[in-house]
Amino acid sequence: MSDATRELAMFPLGSVLFPGMPLPLRVFEPRYVALLSSVVGETEREFGVVLIERGSEVGGGDVRFGVGTVARIASVEITEGSIVLIATGAARFEVVRWLADDPFPRAQVRELDALELDAHNVSALAAAEALVRATMTRASEFVELAWSADIELSDESAERIWQVAGIAPLGSLDQFALLRSRTATELLARLVEETQAADARFTARWADDREDDGDLPQ
Repeated sequence: MSDATRELAMFPLGSVLFPGMPLPLRVFEPRYVALLSSVVGETEREFGVVLIERGSEVGGGDVRFGVGTVARIASVEITEGSIVLIATGAARFEVVRWLADDPFPRAQVRELDALELDAHNVSALAAAEALVRATMTRASEFVELAWSADIELSDESAERIWQVAGIAPLGSLDQFALLRSRTATELLARLVEETQAADARFTARWADDREDDGDLPQ
C-alpha cells in the first residue's frame, strides 16, 4: 500500500459502493449539489463514497466508516435544483483524516492496494458466484432485489470479484466487511460465509411459508 495521500470530496451514503459497481444518484441537498458541481469540472470527476455508521446522509451529523470507494462519474445531467448522475466504483481507500465539512465533506485518503488473484482464487470466485446467484434466485421470492440473478458481470476477474460481492443479497454492514478485505482469499471466504447465512435465512422463511400454507407433511 502506498503512503501517498490525497484530498477527496466525500459523499457519505447509507449503502456500500464496490469497485466496478454502478452508483446512480439524484442529488438535491445544497452541499452535495455544491460537491458535484465542483467535481464535474475536474479532469478525473471523482469523489469518495463511505458508508454511514449512524445518522443520516441528509443534513450532516452522521458518523462515517473509515474505508470507502472512489466513485468516478460516467454521466451527469444538471437540472434546476438537482443533479442526476451515474458513477462507477473505482479504487478503494482508507480515510487518513476528515477535513472541514464546509462547504461539503472532504477527507485526506490513502488508496488501498488492488486485490491480486491467482488460479485458486479464480476457481473459488466461480464457486462463490454460483452460490450468490442461487441465493439471489431464492431471495427474489421474498424480497425485492436491486440486481437480477442473471445479471452480466465483467470478464475481468479483478473486477468481477467485487461485482459478485456487490450483487450478493447482504446487508450494508456485511458488505462493508467485504469491502475491507485485504486479500482475494479473505474476500471470497467472507462472501461465501455471509451468503450461506443469508441463504439459510431465506430457506427457513420458505419452509415457514410452506408450513403456514399446509404444504409440509405432518
